[in-house]
Amino acid sequence: MLNPPRLLRSLFDRAVAVADPMRSLARHLPDRPSGQVVVVGAGKASARMAEAVEAAWGPCEGLVITRYGHARPCRGVEIVEAAHPVPDEAGLVATRRMLALLDGLGEGDFVLALISGGASALLVQPAGAITLNEKRAINAALLASGAPIGQINTVRKHLSRVKGGQLAAAAWPARMLALMISDVPGDNAGDIGSGPTVGETSTPTEARTILYRHAIAMPASVRAVLDAPSGVVQPGDRRLSRVENRVIAAPAQSLDAAAELGREAGCSVRILGDALEGEAREVTATHAELARNVQAGLAPGDAPVLLLSGGELTVTRRGDGIGGPNAEYALALASALKGAPGIHAIACDTDGVDGAAEVAGAMIGPDTLSLGADAAAALADNDAHGYFGRIGAQVVTGPTLTNVNDFRAILIEPPG
Repeated sequence: MLNPPRLLRSLFDRAVAVADPMRSLARHLPDRPSGQVVVVGAGKASARMAEAVEAAWGPCEGLVITRYGHARPCRGVEIVEAAHPVPDEAGLVATRRMLALLDGLGEGDFVLALISGGASALLVQPAGAITLNEKRAINAALLASGAPIGQINTVRKHLSRVKGGQLAAAAWPARMLALMISDVPGDNAGDIGSGPTVGETSTPTEARTILYRHAIAMPASVRAVLDAPSGVVQPGDRRLSRVENRVIAAPAQSLDAAAELGREAGCSVRILGDALEGEAREVTATHAELARNVQAGLAPGDAPVLLLSGGELTVTRRGDGIGGPNAEYALALASALKGAPGIHAIACDTDGVDGAAEVAGAMIGPDTLSLGADAAAALADNDAHGYFGRIGAQVVTGPTLTNVNDFRAILIEPPG
């Protein structure tokens, strides 16, 4: 007999496992180049990526910045932990040291860059006279605004000395291979970690427009940077001519792996897409209606239907609770389904951290609303994590050491 919670958790675990750098990275590495090799990187998966590199190449010189709690033991590459999603002094100092490590490299040298989701906050080197506190305030306001990740990264690039191709430019004329784990809809290399090794075509005017649109205050230092010529590197710049960017793990691969497991369990699988964006509650309304319609079309004895999706949803923060986009999606879905029998779901971030909570996400079923006090109040206060914590429905993994964005699965059983 099908056990919905067990199946849903196994689907999520499979999605995470196939994106583990220890499993996916080695086949993308060339033979270790002769001459000086420097490994740099940033992101929630970057320490695990460095660990995988040294498993293949042996100890390497280098420095990688990851989130607190995500470090891995490496024999040569130095691992520095810093704050995410709002940057801190540790990230600032480490980024300065990384740039110094790249300074002075020559044509015969080789740089391996390891970039994953989270690099935008962990690589910190503000442009112009912008202070760390000002950068932190802009970053926090963008995250609370509900702006899509692409817009957030556009602003980050133009307020930075390291994003938008500037890390690669710092290593020129050395040859560079950038290996990336995608956590962005569409797997655009320029959006992963705000594209530190990828040329950028947006302008400071676009960044300023985004800040105006979301009513985010700009101190004088930020206005000065956005009024000046941008420091981002254009795609045709010769300093990018010796750079190869390669995505080694992406949401689609994880969804495909989960789909295979679902079929093995006897389900009919539909993948709704690996790049869904939008406000979590609005996407929920569409998915709840779809789930009801799918169930209405099933007859007793039909195979259960599994709806899979990925991407990155957003939450416009209006309350004071702790509720990331996956938890908010899950609670809003339960509210929309109103205890519909035979429909279960899971929504989790594959890095194990949903929003600001050290929780991957949550699972729901027909009894979700009956177990808690007031789901509507929790949603109004953006406190979905609090709600699921009280009813014991959180999914807690700890650091997964990878990051291919959100994972959602809705299991729909036939009537009876």
